[in-house]
Amino acid sequence: MKNYPPEFKADAVALYESGPDATIRSVAADLGINPETLRNWVRAVGASRPRGRYQSTDGRPLHSGAMYQPAGPHASATPALAPAAPVASPAATALAPVSPTPAPVPSRPERRARSAARAQADTTALIAHAVQDEAERAGGDEEAALKALIKRAIPDVMHLFNETRATARYDYTAYPALPDILKKPSKKDPDQIWEARPKFHHPGYSLKVPGDVKVTALDVNAAYLSALKCWLPIGKLEHSTGSDGVDPKRSGVHLITPAPWAHPHLPDPIGDRDEPGALWVTNATLRLLQRLSGPKHGLTDTPVIHESWTSGATENFLDALRKLLSAARDEAIENNDTLTLEYVKAMYSKFISTMGESIHNREMVRPDWMHIIHSQAYANLWGKAYKASTAGLDVVAMMGTDELHVTGDWRKVFPEGRGVSQMKVKHGEGKATGEYTVGTVGAVGR
Repeated sequence: MKNYPPEFKADAVALYESGPDATIRSVAADLGINPETLRNWVRAVGASRPRGRYQSTDGRPLHSGAMYQPAGPHASATPALAPAAPVASPAATALAPVSPTPAPVPSRPERRARSAARAQADTTALIAHAVQDEAERAGGDEEAALKALIKRAIPDVMHLFNETRATARYDYTAYPALPDILKKPSKKDPDQIWEARPKFHHPGYSLKVPGDVKVTALDVNAAYLSALKCWLPIGKLEHSTGSDGVDPKRSGVHLITPAPWAHPHLPDPIGDRDEPGALWVTNATLRLLQRLSGPKHGLTDTPVIHESWTSGATENFLDALRKLLSAARDEAIENNDTLTLEYVKAMYSKFISTMGESIHNREMVRPDWMHIIHSQAYANLWGKAYKASTAGLDVVAMMGTDELHVTGDWRKVFPEGRGVSQMKVKHGEGKATGEYTVGTVGAVGR
C-alpha cells in the first residue's frame, strides 16, 4: 500500500473542504488517488461539510483512466436557484383528500433490489460512456480506440469496484500483513502457492495414431469472470496447524499432502505437477479436493492438512462487480459490439492479474485473492470435465482455465453460445482445434 507524506494528506483534505461542490471522488480523481483513501483521511481529521453534487459523462476524463467526467464548459459551479413559489394563504389552502387505503410500503428486500438495480444501471452507463469517449477521440479508428480502452482498463475497473463497494460492509483498503508464503522469493522465482493449473491428456487417445474418434475442442466463456464468485478471506490471515483453520466460512492458503489420484481418464484436480509431496494450495483447490473425497463422489481420499493461513471469508465480496461486468458483456455480445466486449474482458482479466504485487495497480495488494481466483477458475473447469465424463463423454484434454476437449455429442451436456454459462467450439492453430479425430492407444478405460 502506498504511503503518502502528511503534507500531501493535509493538502488533499483542505482541497476537499475548500470547494462547495468538491466531492471525495472528484478531488481524488484530480489527485490520482483512491477515493476511499481520501475518505479515510477526511474522517481521521474530523472534516465535515455538506457534500456537493458529483457529475459524470460529458466526454472528457478528469485524468487518464478516470471514468467520472466533468460537466460541460457552460456548466455553472453553483446551481441556479429556482424562483420562489408564491405562499398560499391559510384560507386558500385546500387539504388533499386522504386515501382510506394506505400505500403499500416496500419490504426491505424489495428496497434493496431496487437500489441494486439503480446502482447497476448507473455503473453500466459508465462503461458505455468510456467506450463512446475513446471512440470519439480516435475519430472512428476502432483499433486506436481499443488500445486506449485497454490502457485505461485498470484504473477504470478499480473505479467500478469502488462504486460496487460504496455501501458494502467490508473495506478492502485495510490491507493486512501477509505471511511470507504469499510473497515471491524474487522476481525470477515462481510463486510459492500452487494454483492447480491443469495440462491433462487422456492416455488412451493420441493425435499421432490414425483413428476416427471424433473430438471437439470447447472454449469456456469468460472463465476468470465466473471465478470472481469464490470464497475470499477478508481479515488478517491467521496461522493454524492441522485442520484447525479449515472451516466453510474461512478461506486462505493451506499446506497439504494430497492423496494419490487413481483415475487416469479424468484430470487430476491438483493439476499436473512434477514432484509428489506436500504443497501450498488455495482454499478453492482444498474445497474441490474435500468435495471429491466426500460420500457424494468418493473419488479420492481426504488430503492431509498440515498448516493454514486463513481468516473469515465471504463468497460475495466481488459478486456485484462480477454481475456488472457480466451484464455489460452480455449486452455487448447482443449488440455485436466488439469494442465494448474487448474492453470488459481487459477490465476483469487485468483486475485479477494485478491485484497481487503489481506495479500496474497500487490500489490493491491481495496476492491471496489472485491465487484463489485463479484456482477457482481451474476448479470450475474441472467441474465441467467431470460433468462431461458422467454424461458418457470422454475427456481427451483439459488445459488452462478454459479449454476442454471431449468425445461425443457435447451439445447434449453443455448449452452452446457465447454467454458466461455457455460453451462454444474453440478454434485456433494446430491439429487439436475445432473438430478433429484421434486414434486409440490400448484400452480406453474409465
